[in-house]
Formats: sequence, structure tokens, C-alpha cells
Amino acid sequence: MKLLDNSIYSGPLGDIRIATDGGSLVLLDFEENKQRSDNLLKKRYGEYSLREVPCPRQIQDTLEAYFAGELDVFDQIEMNPAGTPFQQSVWDALKRIPAGEFWSYGRLANEIGKPRAARAVGSANASNPISIMIPCHRVITRNGRLSGYAGGTNRQRWLLQHEGALA
Repeated sequence: MKLLDNSIYSGPLGDIRIATDGGSLVLLDFEENKQRSDNLLKKRYGEYSLREVPCPRQIQDTLEAYFAGELDVFDQIEMNPAGTPFQQSVWDALKRIPAGEFWSYGRLANEIGKPRAARAVGSANASNPISIMIPCHRVITRNGRLSGYAGGTNRQRWLLQHEGALA
């Protein structure tokens, strides 16, 4: 059975569950999404257990800087999201969306060289295990609607406003 470190970060959008494996971030999700988080971890590890630990200092400092408006890139955090090669390509492209911007699912599909894969991109987006730091909240529908963010559209709106993408 895999043992993961688990902690909670309390921020302006509520409690965020953080799971790390050997120091690498493998999950960052809103605590109310426990079932989703559990499914993502089971898919990756099968049987696992969580050891409650304090929030890793680097992750805590990074989130605090982000929420204070002082940081919009998360390259300093070692992330290890589990996914298919296609999902990984989508998540890598998400990290290239600058803070203060949002893209459509179609544009993201074009960015990864799969212009007809907007729905598959949406599915990969929905499977992102590292919310905020792999910024799936920066993707909206082609007609400009907020939709599909696992944290809910209210949080998506807040994050986009915080980053300056929405007034």
C-alpha cells in the first residue's frame, strides 16, 4: 500500500487538500472534492493511505504568494501528475497560458497540435489532479462561458478575476 503525505491549506477559496509522494506534489484539490481526489489517487496508486503532515513549507509559501498577487507561475514546485501522454500534453500546455489570460478548449487543442480534439482536451482538463498550479481554471468555452472547472464556476471566476483575466 502506498503511503502519501496529506495536508490541508486554508486559503481564500476554502480548504485545499495537498498530497505529496516523496516530496513531489501529486494532488492539489479543494477539500470538498474528496471523492474526486480519492478517485484520482486510487487510479494512480490503487491502494493507498494518507499520513497527516503539516503543509510543506514551499507549497504553503507558493500558495500564499499566489493568493497575495505576487506570483503567477509555479515552476518552483516539483509536480508529478499522473496521466496519459495526451493528458500530460494538455497539462503542459495549460502551464503556458499566462496569468491574466484565458483560452478556449479549441485553442488549447490547437496548441497541442490536435485541432479537432477540443472535447478530449476538456476531458483531460477535468482529470487534472493539481488545481491552480496546473491552471485548468484558465480554460473556458468557445462562447466565453465559465464551465467545467472542478472547483466550480464561482471559484473559477474568482481565480480569473484575481489574475486579471476578468473584470
